[in-house]
Amino acid sequence: MSSQSGKTVTMITTMLYRDADAAVNYLSKTFGFDPHAVYRGDDGKVVHAELTFGNGMIMLGPVGKGEFGKRFLTMPNDAGGRCTHSVYVIVRDMDAHHARSVAAGADIVMSLREVAEGGRNYSVRDPEGHVWSFGTYDPWERA
Repeated sequence: MSSQSGKTVTMITTMLYRDADAAVNYLSKTFGFDPHAVYRGDDGKVVHAELTFGNGMIMLGPVGKGEFGKRFLTMPNDAGGRCTHSVYVIVRDMDAHHARSVAAGADIVMSLREVAEGGRNYSVRDPEGHVWSFGTYDPWERA
């Protein structure tokens, strides 16, 4: 287990991208992810990247690389535009985060709204079809 910001992190999601280099740039610029580690192949292209947001992390790599990705993962476009999972990211300053995404030209698929469980959220489809949700609801605050 790893620890960052005082909380133990025990889950990390993984995703594939056809253009992993563009994904690293998009996720950093549009949503504020920070590159933790970016590994490149001999051709200079991303073969594995670890991006953080708060104490959370995603790992991503290119389609067609690695046994796990080849055997078990697919792209939304290869699944009729549907996603097999979505990532929810807790943000503290919703207005600033939403404004950043809009300014970067993000494809907002569910507009900023109040939600029944508390707080506000919105959802975005990234350039390769993955859907991301950002919200202020933090289930850890209830624990």
